[in-house]
Parts: sequence; structure tokens; C-alpha cells
Amino acid sequence: MLERNQESLKISCEHKKDFRRCIEELIFQAYEKYKAPVVVLVDEYDKPILDRIEDREKAIEIREVLKDFYSVLKPLDAYLKFVFLTGVSRFSKVSIFSGLNQINDITIDEKFSTICGYTQEEFEEVFKDRLLDVDIEEIKKWYNGYNWLGDKVYNPFDILLFLDKKLYRPYWFETGTPTFLVKLILQNKYYIPKLESLKAGEEILSNLDIDYINVENILFQTGYLTIKEVKRLTEKTFYELTYPNLEVKISLNNLYLNNIFNILSEKDELQIGIIESLENNDIDSIRNILYSFFSSIPLDWYRRNEIDSYEGFYASVVYALLNGSGLEVITEDATNRGRIDLTLIYKDRLYIIEFKVIEKEEGLSLKQIKERKYYEKYQGKYREIYLIGIEFSKEKRNIVHYEWEKL
Repeated sequence: MLERNQESLKISCEHKKDFRRCIEELIFQAYEKYKAPVVVLVDEYDKPILDRIEDREKAIEIREVLKDFYSVLKPLDAYLKFVFLTGVSRFSKVSIFSGLNQINDITIDEKFSTICGYTQEEFEEVFKDRLLDVDIEEIKKWYNGYNWLGDKVYNPFDILLFLDKKLYRPYWFETGTPTFLVKLILQNKYYIPKLESLKAGEEILSNLDIDYINVENILFQTGYLTIKEVKRLTEKTFYELTYPNLEVKISLNNLYLNNIFNILSEKDELQIGIIESLENNDIDSIRNILYSFFSSIPLDWYRRNEIDSYEGFYASVVYALLNGSGLEVITEDATNRGRIDLTLIYKDRLYIIEFKVIEKEEGLSLKQIKERKYYEKYQGKYREIYLIGIEFSKEKRNIVHYEWEKL
């Protein structure tokens, strides 16, 4: 890249292999030759680190090289008109940018909130001739939703491909999702349903630290979570994060399942089976599908991850299975007597689901739904309401008790 810049600017650097001194020469010579301050544009500055983020020692080594490389910009301030760096993440000030304390971070800045996508108004105006035969609300549900404190925006990559093909697909997601994301989720025993509504402070959103990789930080900075709401409590600002749209919600949950499932074609068959069971309101067959699903997880996977003893794992898997099927699911659904593990809505029917990992006594999950009257908030709003208790055994790693009732 430095060689290409030398050619285009018709400048030759004396220190061609000393990258730090070469960029210093480029800036100074360009300033002298063209009698004007220099603009420096760097795209994906963090890619070398993110490509090796799983190898902590190598990532730190790369970070130090980049830190030295970019540190040359500060003492050359008098020769610079404008510097613009873009990337997936914003690393902590003590790492890459320790020598660039004059940087203005515009990641979360209302003035620049729509710089990376189409607003609804822009979308409908610019592509008006392409939208005659499509459902705008459906497009909005699939590809809009990214929010950085201003108007929500569409993912441009998705929009351009959708308008060409007129098929709802996860175009952006298919370009390449880092597998280390799922590994992080599993290593941290992360409760996947939390992603529907995740609370985070400013420090989680602003910096990425190689020495301590935070799941929420990575998900936000890579675009799998976006800002849903901002709250000011005492002297601190807090953010509520969620999936930006249906594309990300379905795809991220399927990615999670793909990491633990043995045969992907069987996973797809099971998801189709769940939808067909709901269409026929065959609640008993849902139990058989879930049982088959957990039976298909290889024993070796449990040995590597050791997370089958906690309730959140089973809830996460069922949640991911339902969301990956494109179904409408509410997690940690709040009532005045507690929180429902999962609420599933299908057409005019509502399913309230509670999970438990048990050792002896059965029937506790359905009993809890009834005792706490989780269904009261939905009575009169849906034609039919069903209560489903699902209980797992740590030893058998599968469903050992499944019961349901119709209100």
C-alpha cells in the first residue's frame, strides 16, 4: 500500500522497508511537492488484529506494530489537513491510539449517525422505481434497524443485493461472520436470549481490549447488536442493545446452532418440523423435535464445552432454534410476578415456555407458570394460550419431562 501511494503521488521514499519512516516521508514529501496539507485515509485499520484475535500473543504483537506505525501522525500534525480512520472496532486508548490523543471518535455521535447507511426517507426516495412490487415493511423488518443515536438506517450491502434479486436472504451475514464470536459465547457460557435486550455501559461500547475480550463489545462493534435505547441514570449513561433486524437475528442464532449441531441438513429439517407443528398446533410433536435435536449434539461437543449443567444452555439452544426458524419469540418476558423464560407467538396463539434442569422432582416448570400466573398479561389478547413446561436432566443431557396445558 505504501508503494502504491508512492507511485500515485510520484514520490519515492528513501526508507522503503521501514514502514513508520516511509509513511512519515510520504506525508512530508507530499506536503512539500503539492504545497498543501495532506489528507490521510485509512480503511479497516484493525483488520490485521481481528484476523488473529483468537491468537492473543500474535494479536498483541500486531497491535504493537500498528501502534508504532500510527504514532507518526501526531508529530506531523502541522502537515496534515484531515485524518480519517475506519474499522470494525475502537481499541482502547492505551493500545493503538496512545500516541493519537487528539482523535475525535464518531462511532456514537448523532451528527454522524446516518453516515454508513440509508435512512428510511433516503431509501424510499432514491429507490422509488425499484419498490413498486415489494413490501416496504418487510424490507424494513429484514434490513433496517442500525442505530447510532440518530435515525435508524438500512445496511446498504443488503439493499443493493435485495433490489437486484428480490429475495429475502442474509446477504451481509453471508459475506463472512467470524467463528470466534460463537466460540466466545460458548466459552463464557453466555445466555443467548439476553441479546434481545442487553444493558451496557459506555465503556463496553467504546473500547476493545485484546487483553480482555468482551462478548457484548465484539457483538456491538461488529454490527450484530445495535442501540435500542439510551438511559441516563445518576451520572452515567447506559445503553440497551438488541439485534438490528431480522437478518441478523435469524442468522446469528443459526450460527450458534451450527457450531453445536452435528449435521446441518438435520437442523434445517427440525426447524421446518417446528414450524409445521405450530401450523397444526401439534404441541406434542414439538417435544419430539426438541428431543431429537438434543440427541443430535455430539458427546464430544459436551466434553469440550462443559456447559450442559446450567439451565441457560438449554434455554439458549431452544431460543436459537426458534429464532433461527424465523419465529417471533420474546425472552425474559417480564410480568408482575417474575419473568417468563420464553414466550412464543404464532399467528393468534401464544405459548408460554419455562425451562428447568432437574434431578428428581418433575413438573416444577409448569407448576411455576401456573403459580405465578404468567399468562395473566396476555389473557384477552390471543385466541388461545398454552403453558409448556420443559425439564432437562444433566446426566441424560436431554428432555426428561414435558407437559403442557391449554388455558
